[in-house]
Amino acid sequence: MAITSANQLELLQTAEAVAREKMIDPNLVVEAMEESLARAAKSRYGAEMDIRVAIDRKTGRATFTRVRTVVADDELENYQAEFTVEQAKQYMANPEVGQEFSEEVPPVEMGRIAAQSAKQVILQKVREAERDRQYEEFKDRAGTIINGLVKREEYGNVIVDVGAGEAILRRNEKIGRESYRPNDRIRVYIKDVRREQRGPQIFLSRTAPEFMAELFKMEVPEIYDGIIEIKAVARDPGSRAKIAVISYDNSIDPVGACVGMRGSRVQAVVNELQGEKIDIIPWNEDQPTFLVNALQPAEVSKVVLDEEAGKIEVVVPEEQLSLAIGRRGQNVRLASQLTGLDIDIMTEEQESARRQAEFELRTKLFMDNLDLDEFFAQLLVSEGFTNLEEVAYVEVDELLVIDGVDEATAGELQARARDVLEAQNKAALDAARALGVDDTLIEFEGLTPQMIEALAKDDVKTLEDFATCADWELAGGWTTVDGVRTKDDGTLEPFDMSLEEAQHLIMTARVLLGWVDPAELEVAEVEEDDIDGEEDEEAEA
Repeated sequence: MAITSANQLELLQTAEAVAREKMIDPNLVVEAMEESLARAAKSRYGAEMDIRVAIDRKTGRATFTRVRTVVADDELENYQAEFTVEQAKQYMANPEVGQEFSEEVPPVEMGRIAAQSAKQVILQKVREAERDRQYEEFKDRAGTIINGLVKREEYGNVIVDVGAGEAILRRNEKIGRESYRPNDRIRVYIKDVRREQRGPQIFLSRTAPEFMAELFKMEVPEIYDGIIEIKAVARDPGSRAKIAVISYDNSIDPVGACVGMRGSRVQAVVNELQGEKIDIIPWNEDQPTFLVNALQPAEVSKVVLDEEAGKIEVVVPEEQLSLAIGRRGQNVRLASQLTGLDIDIMTEEQESARRQAEFELRTKLFMDNLDLDEFFAQLLVSEGFTNLEEVAYVEVDELLVIDGVDEATAGELQARARDVLEAQNKAALDAARALGVDDTLIEFEGLTPQMIEALAKDDVKTLEDFATCADWELAGGWTTVDGVRTKDDGTLEPFDMSLEEAQHLIMTARVLLGWVDPAELEVAEVEEDDIDGEEDEEAEA
């Protein structure tokens, strides 16, 4: 068919109808028509020609134009769409490289194949425009709750109509054994919006902790207004959850506000989450206090926090142990997720037994190495001495407070301790040298002979080897993968080396080797101190 005056206006009417149906810009449909007509024209005039089509937005008239570009003599490749400056002088005055020359060509007759091709181009462009519109609409809505209509279920995944397209609720994002039928209404959390080849993919969730947080924001005006903040959420979807809240207004109880009158607010959230039990916990900046709250309803006797390891020991009465752990470890697992700490729960009897074992171990250490009787060794441990270094190098006055210890006895104790340490140091250095340790590492300040021996066993035998180590390789650390914290053992971790100490030693080694400029290191430390000072000032303010 030819584009005649009889059907020129039909182009615009068709474009407007398609745009209205797909809720996209009519200009995008017209541009798709222009591209499809240009393709049809190329099949008629030649694929190498640069044929362009412009449709008048008022009259619907389609103008077919052949375009040729002026290029340099040595760059001429396509004789149908390019010409040289000399050739262009026949059509243009003072032609320059890069200029374009356009001339109108007759409209083409569109056969059945060309019409089908044009239709495919238009449909493709319309689909792309539809996808772009859908992505633009939903990309900023990730992290919010939306109501949708269930369309169908495929292999356990639920396809949800969200108004301007379809979204997917995967099987593992459903609560428990939820099942839906077509046309069921569903409230979901938009977890992610991604642009993919087949169009924007909207991923939904009902198990995400953020879904519960958003539900509380909808039910509790104080959270929406920012008076109460949700600090952490931990969920076992469909079974139980813990949510930590804090109030920035002393007159408002955060837990009471979230529970609501006669539990109305929390009950609305529970009903939406298929009866999931929710513990609302007051958040506290002090981690041990927060943990005691998080382990409710169990009662906690004592908490011992190891901040560097991110681990905490909790002591509970014997009758509270099962309550603290919860069914299948649920209570302690949720408390661990909420606080971000590894929690080790023990009874008072277990803690007492552990402390007794430590006491006996230290007592034996002093009996074996200092040639003391059991009673005297126990006196040392009771006064807080834990190792030979403390005995050898402590101020004499601290030994004199022990009953029955005078200056002569204290001096003898310290002399024995130093003799044992010197013998141990010599043995450790001999073992390290036997393993091939270089003198550059032995003479490096900050490492004990025992540390050097441990490094040698780990194949760190020179100062260069030491300088290439990472701080966590020396001091140990924790790695979190898929929400599971894994312990990384450090070579010098048994010697109570911290990450900060490891970083300092490694940087000192790199300076000695000339790998790092000391001046640059000082500037970095000054900048870090300035940042820390600003943070402290902000905290005080």
